[in-house]
Amino acid sequence: MALVDPKTAPGAATFPTEASWSDASKDLLCLTTGSWRTEKPIVVVEKCTYCGQCYLFCPTQCITPGETYFPIDLTYCKGCGICAKECPTQAIVMVADGDEADGSPADQT
Repeated sequence: MALVDPKTAPGAATFPTEASWSDASKDLLCLTTGSWRTEKPIVVVEKCTYCGQCYLFCPTQCITPGETYFPIDLTYCKGCGICAKECPTQAIVMVADGDEADGSPADQT
């Protein structure tokens, strides 16, 4: 069995940035989530005050600043729920992956 280099594995991406668990000495390795996530965050744009708490606490850095709210890149989101717990206005809710009640996209606009 051959070993796979994680930087060239399918679905892998590197970013020249520091994460909360990175030592900033090299590129941050980000892997796509895959099919194991059981919950995903949904942003309720009307409740977002653009405080940035979700952005600061996201361990995988899949939340980025947008125009009026922080969109979540579900490609890299692991479904940990830290963003929802840290949001002071409950603008992020965790739902079962694939079970959005109204069928809207993850980042409601």
